[in-house]
Amino acid sequence: MKVNLILILIIALSLAACNNQPKNSTSDNQVIAQSETKTVSVQVGAESQMLLDDLAANGDYVNSREFPSLIDASKVHEMMGGKQLIIDLRSKQDFRNGHIGGAVQKDFEQLPAFFESGIKPFEYERIIVVSNDGQTAAYTTMLLRLMGYGNVYAMRWGMSSWNKDFAQTGWFSACSSAFQHLLDTVTHLAPQASALPEMNTGESSGEAIGAARFGQLFADGTADVTISAETVFDNPGEYYVINYDRKDKYEAGHVPGAIRYKPGATLGIVNEMASIPHDKTVVVYCGTGHNSAFVTAYLRLFGYDARTLAFGNNSFMYDQMVADRTLLSWLPFTSEEIYDYDVVK
Repeated sequence: MKVNLILILIIALSLAACNNQPKNSTSDNQVIAQSETKTVSVQVGAESQMLLDDLAANGDYVNSREFPSLIDASKVHEMMGGKQLIIDLRSKQDFRNGHIGGAVQKDFEQLPAFFESGIKPFEYERIIVVSNDGQTAAYTTMLLRLMGYGNVYAMRWGMSSWNKDFAQTGWFSACSSAFQHLLDTVTHLAPQASALPEMNTGESSGEAIGAARFGQLFADGTADVTISAETVFDNPGEYYVINYDRKDKYEAGHVPGAIRYKPGATLGIVNEMASIPHDKTVVVYCGTGHNSAFVTAYLRLFGYDARTLAFGNNSFMYDQMVADRTLLSWLPFTSEEIYDYDVVK
């Protein structure tokens, strides 16, 4: 009986203590909850929202396991003679100088019509897009994937990986440590999210808006899709530079002023994309320029003036990448990436 009375007394005292808190007081947990649920007002135009919804309804490719769709030259070679189509985006002269057996040469601007009426895309197990360095192929693959062609892949490293002759004038000639001494190690934060660009296609459905934007991007070509390290380092403040890579790689040194955006947590996410200014040229980069080319295509689809940094980190901090290759899992282009397969002339 005494034990029960003691328990009742303890409970009563506890309740009294709680009730005696000031009415306007807030617990630490409540403060944290309020700060975490703080909302930011983001302007999303009707066309942008319809396009976002349409892409999400059709598989949300950018947040799927298939993204980014890159394939090694060894896999392409392994399937030679099988149900794959190789599309070579290089110039007709480069194609004549040497190409993968069975490949067809197509200009970038020709691809929508070629996929619509020149072939039956889904009769192939894989459609491989090839370019000089793999980055134009990655940009192209992103657009085709978003258009619904789910069997398209970009060949990593381009023709430089297929044969050593292309590597000498391709990736090896582009690898550089010229700006390694200018690397920034300060963490820069993205501005507050505000708005997505207005596309103004005049269309009234996500599918039609996408078709109009894809048509425009293919008509625009690829001349201004890439930007060189020399241009960016000459005046980095002129651009909004996005580092699209792991945090530890960003902290190891990045383009001055670059802001890190998380892979797998940026594209298609309104609050992240809306923090990217659309009144400034956006430069996206990663270790090799492949992933950033995919990102660039997506941003351009939504109206951003986006470029991918040619050859990625390989173009400005190559020696450091080689030195820290094991530590940070860098991907510097080396002879290990060259298979030296035969070409057709």
